[in-house]
Amino acid sequence: MSETTTATASTLYDRLGRRDGITRITHELMKNHLANPLVNTRYSQIKDMDQTERNVVDFFCAGSGGPNTYAGKDMLNTHRGMNIDEQEFVSVIDDAMAALTTCGVEPPVRNEVLGVLWSMKAEVVRV
Repeated sequence: MSETTTATASTLYDRLGRRDGITRITHELMKNHLANPLVNTRYSQIKDMDQTERNVVDFFCAGSGGPNTYAGKDMLNTHRGMNIDEQEFVSVIDDAMAALTTCGVEPPVRNEVLGVLWSMKAEVVRV
């Protein structure tokens, strides 16, 4: 298989560095959220950040084509009643893009993740 074919055939999970890469990205993401004045109060109230990070890792591993399963709540039920507005949603996406950049994820893969995150807006904003 040529390098081009291999790159084309790989999953987003592979392109993000599999579970280890997604774990690093998630840790950086949570640091970004806690430092972000628009959303830090939502994240600073989390009682078990380690468990939350594991859930996020599992969610992204399963959702990006990895072999993992995710047993947590879906996006809609996770965010229902939180009254997240558009500014917060975009701010969280900005944090994710910064985490991907910090972790050395290439621009085409960052854009792919951006598309996935943006597609979740209806399950997060004002639900």
